[in-house]
Amino acid sequence: YINDGHTSLKHQRAPKGEIDYTDEWYQRGQRAGPAATKYRKGACENCGAATHKTKDCVERPRKKGARWSGKDIKEDETVQNVEMTFDAKRDRWNGYDTTEHKKIYEEYEKVEEARRKLKESELDKQDAQAAAMASKMESNANEFGDTDDDDDDEEKYADKSDMPGQKVNAKTRTTIRNLRIREDRAKYLYNLDPNSAHYDPKTRSMRENPLKEHDPNSLVYAGDNFQRYSGSTTDMAKVQLFAWQAADKGSDVHLQANPTQTEILHKQFKEKKAQQQDTNKDSILSKYGGEEYLDAPARELLLAQSENYVEYSRAGRVLKGQELAKAKSKYQEDVYINNHTSVWGSFWDDGKWGYKCCRSFMKMSYCTGKAGIEAQEASAGILNID
Repeated sequence: YINDGHTSLKHQRAPKGEIDYTDEWYQRGQRAGPAATKYRKGACENCGAATHKTKDCVERPRKKGARWSGKDIKEDETVQNVEMTFDAKRDRWNGYDTTEHKKIYEEYEKVEEARRKLKESELDKQDAQAAAMASKMESNANEFGDTDDDDDDEEKYADKSDMPGQKVNAKTRTTIRNLRIREDRAKYLYNLDPNSAHYDPKTRSMRENPLKEHDPNSLVYAGDNFQRYSGSTTDMAKVQLFAWQAADKGSDVHLQANPTQTEILHKQFKEKKAQQQDTNKDSILSKYGGEEYLDAPARELLLAQSENYVEYSRAGRVLKGQELAKAKSKYQEDVYINNHTSVWGSFWDDGKWGYKCCRSFMKMSYCTGKAGIEAQEASAGILNID
């Protein structure tokens, strides 16, 4: 690409003339000449301008474009070929109009002028109130003949009692009076043991209780864990868990990306879950019954007072009235089989259940009575001798 017969250092020579780009810039929003009266081939189908295509049109999309209607054809935009040098292309302030910045100054000056007028009106109002108060106090002093000027103004007496070298006016004194004495203590100073609760200096948090041996209710500070279960923290944790579970199942749910949608979906999920539980409950009751037991009275009312009067003797016998009937079990009671006089499970020994009447540990066995008990004791005595 280098011709040996000609010079090859042209790119290193200074240009013949510099292009002045300071005053030349794109004319934004200007149109070139009058608009066309008929649609031109290749022009924008929406507005009819020939300087851009339909996909680049910034006009409002029409119901029927200029290509088909032939009405309201827009003028062509002014297209300029601005030549810029190497430095002009990289100048960040190229094309900036400094007159735009003056508008900011003017806006701030207007705000300052309005603030100044408001301040002057407030000062005039305060001066008028102070003059009215002074005239009122003077008239009261003349009326009652008060000769002690210091008693009229409490702040004068307070100013005399100030410490020397300290300038404290009435407004400052009110502020100092309202300040509370702060005796707060840093979290990491409650327990200086390095093996106590961990303090994270980056987040300034200490989750565990630094004084575990004391009652948390009597402590001023018992750790930051209580904040994790206060307010709507638990509700937020449930919503976050729902978002994670939904994301694992393929749903596009993210709490941080779209919290409103996640909250709505969680609310809908809880409503559907409650409806499904009600549906399952109704289906089970319709299939197996037992709905009458769901409307039982509260346990507090079961032992409540009633009009039934029962009088007992010292031995516990009923003298007057009717004793409450004992609740019956759904299992058969007092049914003795195989000549037994007690039920299975009335006797317990060595980790085994049995019959109390014969001390037999074999269920459904025939009762042997006292003979079986004596035989069992004799066999146990023989085992102890051995």
